[in-house]
Amino acid sequence: MEQSDFERSVNALLEQQKQGWPLAQANYLGLKQVESRTISFDGFQIQLQFNPERIRSSAAKTDFKSIQQRACFLCADSRPPEQQGVSFGEDYTVLINPFPIFEKHLTIPLNRHSPQEITPYFSDLLDLSRQLPEFTVFYNGPKCGASAPDHFHFQAGNRNRMPVDSEIGPIASRWGELLFKDEKTSITAVGKKYLRKLCYLRSESKEALVFHMDRIRGFLNERGQEGEPMMNLLANYRANQWELILFPRDQQRPRQFFAEGASQILMSPASVEMGGLVILPRKKDFKQLTACDVRDIYGQVSINDADFEELKAKIKQRP
Repeated sequence: MEQSDFERSVNALLEQQKQGWPLAQANYLGLKQVESRTISFDGFQIQLQFNPERIRSSAAKTDFKSIQQRACFLCADSRPPEQQGVSFGEDYTVLINPFPIFEKHLTIPLNRHSPQEITPYFSDLLDLSRQLPEFTVFYNGPKCGASAPDHFHFQAGNRNRMPVDSEIGPIASRWGELLFKDEKTSITAVGKKYLRKLCYLRSESKEALVFHMDRIRGFLNERGQEGEPMMNLLANYRANQWELILFPRDQQRPRQFFAEGASQILMSPASVEMGGLVILPRKKDFKQLTACDVRDIYGQVSINDADFEELKAKIKQRP
């Protein structure tokens, strides 16, 4: 597929920043040296990445007091002078992420300082994913992995780098429960056999996805969580339709994150981890993390069984 002018501009930005910004250059070169290993489950995989530079994100303090005490690193006047960007419409600037997980890792902040809340900007997620078909575009809720919950932003990384990108079709066919289907849209739920509970939406219609996400978000609001319902979102556009994966959440971080001594595991699940790519900034955790640990951590941070069953029942009701 021929690249659009926007895609070409984004890829040119990536190359320019990797060459012209020493911090980004060092960290993208370092990315080639990160260690990885795979934990296999029944029909799917969890990939582990030892990436010490991601300690800033994994251990970020996101409480109100900590946020108030630091400058917003996504606001234009607080960014390093070397950090350049590409405009996406009038509202967003596409930036290279200087602490990468992916070979191509973007951060896409809103051009004004506004809290991380998906409701006003969900359609922008769909627009971005359509304009960046080489990428998976993702959203971390303010209590689900966003290290800047005070400034609205998306991120994007190479498509098919997270296991869920290539697994979701077979997994939905094997374990999915079809909740809704019409001529344009389908919604399938995948339960805890995949360790992370999720809703998988496919549609050729942007308007339909906006409508169904409004419904689902409304149902999640009824759970009574403070602020925005806890969630992560992944979006792709391929074969003339959008693929959207929603991970409803119960917790920001598992109890292992707060444990002391040898029991601590510094894993803070965000969209990438929910997508099956687990970033671990400490070598100890990378070496010692087991399948049982992964199962337990996902079980803690994902929506609980009872609420997921209730959510599925509500989605099944015809709008």
